[in-house]
Amino acid sequence: MSTVLSIAGKAIGRGCTPFIIAEMSGNHNQSLERALEIVDAAAECGAHALKLQTYTADTMTLDIDEGEFFIADPNSLWKGTSLYKLYQEAHTPWEWHKPIFDRCREKGLIFLSTPFDDTSVDFLESLNVPCYKIASFENTDIPLIRKVAATGKPMIISTGMATVAELDETVRAAREAGCRDLILLKCTSTYPATPENTNILTIPHLSELFGCEVGLSDHTMGVGVSVAAVALGATVIEKHFTLRRADGGVDSTFSLEPEEMRQLVVETNRAWQALGKVTYGPTEKEKASLQFRRSLYIAKDMKEGDIFTSENLRAVRPGFGLAPKFYEIFLGKQVRQNVKKGTPISWNMLL
Repeated sequence: MSTVLSIAGKAIGRGCTPFIIAEMSGNHNQSLERALEIVDAAAECGAHALKLQTYTADTMTLDIDEGEFFIADPNSLWKGTSLYKLYQEAHTPWEWHKPIFDRCREKGLIFLSTPFDDTSVDFLESLNVPCYKIASFENTDIPLIRKVAATGKPMIISTGMATVAELDETVRAAREAGCRDLILLKCTSTYPATPENTNILTIPHLSELFGCEVGLSDHTMGVGVSVAAVALGATVIEKHFTLRRADGGVDSTFSLEPEEMRQLVVETNRAWQALGKVTYGPTEKEKASLQFRRSLYIAKDMKEGDIFTSENLRAVRPGFGLAPKFYEIFLGKQVRQNVKKGTPISWNMLL
């Protein structure tokens, strides 16, 4: 299948290797030096792009430390803090964006970001980002969708929590506002997500339903789910990325370390290569192996007129004789000449 779009010159589609996005998020732990180290590590691992999130605590929520603005869920990674304080800790200072993007350019990485309001879109436009990512929690924010789509840049939209009706509204809004190149990412908005709650069979259905490229925003541990997603047609994989989970950070628990990111790049590429096409019969590479099939051979020396029996006729490897399916045709018949043990069976041996 031919590619249908490109981001900063990188073709994306079923005819190309999977597009791997390393999501830095808040794993810089409020250190620009660490952020730049993450960029370097992502490039060394073979990722194609690095993604930030562009917001401030004030553009995300209200500075309230109680009620629904306080994370009390005992199962949350971020329990015991307010939304405002969480976003203060996790945000990437806007003055860091340019040095991070500059480092991406130096390392051959495509840079993109997730905006969360109009001001962040305007800021990212000033930095000439080549692509925008919409987070799952904002996929129903139609004014934001329209604002981003109006830039004319490619859009990647995570689909976490969204119903088909909501996605239809989102996709229509994006396309009507000027988005020509759209990618949807199957996403499960739990942190971390479990494989059994990921439902990647949705990937080909999404592609058929909306007529666009589809990938996976993967919050599960390890790389297995992403590899399986590629086998189902995912052309983009997004994974959170950090230098060391042990260093902590708001998203470190479900982020890949460099060796795992390297494995993700390698294994998703292998999965893509393995897709191939629908084919039967030996491939060109397999033809040399045909000789190792079983075929009919003389198992004991025979003289002219001897009867073929299970003692002197066997199906064995290699495959230079007649196929085993002809075995019963020869049983009980006479051989027309002297033959030695190890001779492949041929039709001219029948009397």
